[in-house]
Amino acid sequence: MKLSAASVLITGAGSGIGQETAIAFARRGARITLSGRKEQPLRESSEKIEAAGGEAQVVVGDVRDASAQQRLVQAAVERFGGLDILVNNAGVVRAGHLEQESDEELIAQIETNLTAPIRLTREALPALRQSEAAAIVNVSSGFGLLGMAFYSTYAATKAGIARFGESLRRELYGEGIHVMTIYPGATETPMMDTAGLGPEQGISYEYPREVAEALVTGIENDEIEVVRGDPALIKANQENPAVVDEQMSSMKASLEQAAAKHRHL
Repeated sequence: MKLSAASVLITGAGSGIGQETAIAFARRGARITLSGRKEQPLRESSEKIEAAGGEAQVVVGDVRDASAQQRLVQAAVERFGGLDILVNNAGVVRAGHLEQESDEELIAQIETNLTAPIRLTREALPALRQSEAAAIVNVSSGFGLLGMAFYSTYAATKAGIARFGESLRRELYGEGIHVMTIYPGATETPMMDTAGLGPEQGISYEYPREVAEALVTGIENDEIEVVRGDPALIKANQENPAVVDEQMSSMKASLEQAAAKHRHL
């Protein structure tokens, strides 16, 4: 897929993977609509894009709100003449014991990570259908392929958005709208600042720019899935999950301690 002059809408674009993805698209000549809840981080993303010679606009809003979803799509269409690519990137997490999650924390993860991207995609589809070559990117997680202890709600939302993308890809097959899912591993983003996960739990980190480049390259090459993280562990979980259960049990105490303070809502 050619990205020059493409109109791209990215949620959660004020930091981390979202910001780096916006910059990576802009370097290829795309025009970016940046979405997020806080204006200042979005302005910083916009400045970085403009410094790289790109063009961007900022639309502040909570992606969970129907009115914000409508404004996002409308802004992209009005400013850039249409919408070619939607990147559902915004996400939140609250780790720890399930019974210690409040209703608010549980619902925030489900609404932000799953319900909002589904609704935004529905809102964007009429505009995407007007594009000569359109794409939808759903940012899942390695935890969407491999359930991690103390991340049950988060993992459920990330597995859900992956299956949503797979089903929608088949629904739209042959209609000129490509659907891709990316599964980032642990990434050095603000979401992970309070995680406490590291080598002791078998976790290694990569930089947001690496994930962003993999995402944009995947779109350029019409990939269906882009998987980051530990392929051997993911394969083991698919083939013999009971073995992975045993492996994780040996790390359960350290996982529990690491996850206890992991909260980014």
